[in-house]
Amino acid sequence: MKLAGLAMASPAAAAQILQQAAAEAMEFTQQAEATSLGSGTLDHLDLAVTEFNHAYSLKPPAAVFDAVLDYRRKVDALLKGRHTHRQERELLAFAGWMSELLAWLAHDLGDARTGLAFATDAFIHGRQAGHGQLCGWAMDAAASINLYEQRPDRARQAALKGLTEAPADHPLTVRLHAQAARAAAADGDADGFTTAFHAAEDAYRLLPPRSPRRFGMDVLPLANYALTSYPATSFIWLGQAEEARRHAEHALTTYESAPAASRSPSREAIARIDLAIAHAQLGDPDDAVALGHQALDSARVVGSVLGRAGDLTSFLTRRYPRQAAVEGLAERLTAAAAARSALSATSTGA
Repeated sequence: MKLAGLAMASPAAAAQILQQAAAEAMEFTQQAEATSLGSGTLDHLDLAVTEFNHAYSLKPPAAVFDAVLDYRRKVDALLKGRHTHRQERELLAFAGWMSELLAWLAHDLGDARTGLAFATDAFIHGRQAGHGQLCGWAMDAAASINLYEQRPDRARQAALKGLTEAPADHPLTVRLHAQAARAAAADGDADGFTTAFHAAEDAYRLLPPRSPRRFGMDVLPLANYALTSYPATSFIWLGQAEEARRHAEHALTTYESAPAASRSPSREAIARIDLAIAHAQLGDPDDAVALGHQALDSARVVGSVLGRAGDLTSFLTRRYPRQAAVEGLAERLTAAAAARSALSATSTGA
């Protein structure tokens, strides 16, 4: 009779079964809404991620890394607790956003292994949350980190992986195509660079009139930067110094004219280094050295800046050996790298 249920039950038994079912339905509902999260927890996490992203370009990366990692651990603990399915998706997304930021911060601190580990973590959490945009941003970080580690094939793979997840009408798609173009240039593939960069330009033309925002910040400048600074670096790698100079000058003008909230000292420094290398390739070491010093005057001399400055000093040393100005720039770079390593070790307790 229990197996047959309502089909074989008498009217009285059927009524009792339905009453029990109603009680079970109420319990199902309570279980679905059961959670150990406080009412303001998700709002607090949203505010925290927003503030961390605003602090990224303003505060020392080691200090921001420690703070974000502490929150990332808190979100991991929350994910192991009791929550609704909707809350789980939001927690997964917050975990992913924090890991995406930690990937960039680790990169700034010169630790590619940690950066790539967090980029992968961000991608996985983004996929679990059903958040394609987060997945794309994670692979944007992975592409940059791999490029600075001189692994252009992996950088291109990361960019293409991100493109499978990112919204087609979003500035992120422009960046990912530009990342693929930059990776092709680093690999010496001029045709691959041209194809991918044209795809980035096409994607840019298809962007909607209203630019999306990420944690309160306009993301369109990130697409603009990719279309200006990435080709400058790419043409340097492809040995086209005049094109590199033109794009680097454009990139620097774009960076300097950006609103204060969108300014990035480290990107401006790299644009100056690209311009310096172009001048050096064109036979103008004096301007190259001057631009190199300006780059090292940046308020945010992070790992990527030091890496590109190393490319500049290596080229100058080979092309113009025993010039006092070149030796002076190389010595300053060595001192800057040592100072940053000491500061990072002190801030992180390493």
